[in-house]
Amino acid sequence: MKTAGHLTLTLIALTTMMLSTSCRHKYLYMEEDMTSRLEVVFDWRNAPEANPSSMAMYLYDSEGRQPLRYIFDNRYGGEIKAPLGTHHAICMNADNTYWVRMRNNEKIETMEIYTPDASSLGGQSLAPETLPRAEGSDGERMAETPGMLWGSRENNIEIVPHEGTQKIILYPSEAICYYTVDVLDVENLEGVASSTIDATISGMAEGYSFGAEAATEVPVTMNFSLRTVADSDTSLHGEFLTFGECTGRTEKHYLTVYLVLSDGSRWWHSFDVSEQVADAPDPKHVHIVVRGLPLPEPPSEGGTQIAPYVNEWQPVEINLKM
Repeated sequence: MKTAGHLTLTLIALTTMMLSTSCRHKYLYMEEDMTSRLEVVFDWRNAPEANPSSMAMYLYDSEGRQPLRYIFDNRYGGEIKAPLGTHHAICMNADNTYWVRMRNNEKIETMEIYTPDASSLGGQSLAPETLPRAEGSDGERMAETPGMLWGSRENNIEIVPHEGTQKIILYPSEAICYYTVDVLDVENLEGVASSTIDATISGMAEGYSFGAEAATEVPVTMNFSLRTVADSDTSLHGEFLTFGECTGRTEKHYLTVYLVLSDGSRWWHSFDVSEQVADAPDPKHVHIVVRGLPLPEPPSEGGTQIAPYVNEWQPVEINLKM
């Protein structure tokens, strides 16, 4: 009986070991059998001047599972292992994306990129919540401007068992708009306390939808900086990136300039630039020009008087010529 019991335990142990080994080999076999080597190539013909230092690719399957994320430490691509089946892919640069906020990325159709709230305007360290807002923009979120973004989408990629390496090609292009602003004929600009001046533009798209390959529908106000122009005492210039106009809706766009003078007084004015934005020859590269900003004369030399209402924003009134 003692011998029989010992043999029985030995058989149970061997059987368990065989089953365990069998399952492990089967799992490894299935894992290898259900993936394929995939060469990912980023073709930059649609953005030949782009030079990101790294790229990301998100691979969505037809089952609606969470996407797989791959990082390439160059702009050209590389080889990965990917699961078999039908997939959709999104690519975007992975460098200089500290500003990126991503949401609804469980599905390719709803994946969006957007920017965080503006906590402080960069030029004069103004708090966004204290600023007077342009007409019709009170309900808009004050958002940071984005950085540079390139990307594209590729649909219905069939990844099949392959003895060698299968290749897919993605064609990134600019997903961002480049805006320049010139404010001309500014009077008494020498009275401004800083050479960097805060400004905003309202009615801009909040983000970019990689699923739709278009700007999103929600409008925000974005802040940027204007700087005094060398060799000119009447001009301001600014450059910034945006997601462009909202998709599927028409918004008014107001360029608002906020100026703190050397006597501590605060002035602001909004220009309606809706037509310049909407009618720009190239929606990806928009140039806005506004004229006439009559600031108060600076305080007399040696004066120490603080302007009344120093903590209040006062509108700059512009007399329109009839």
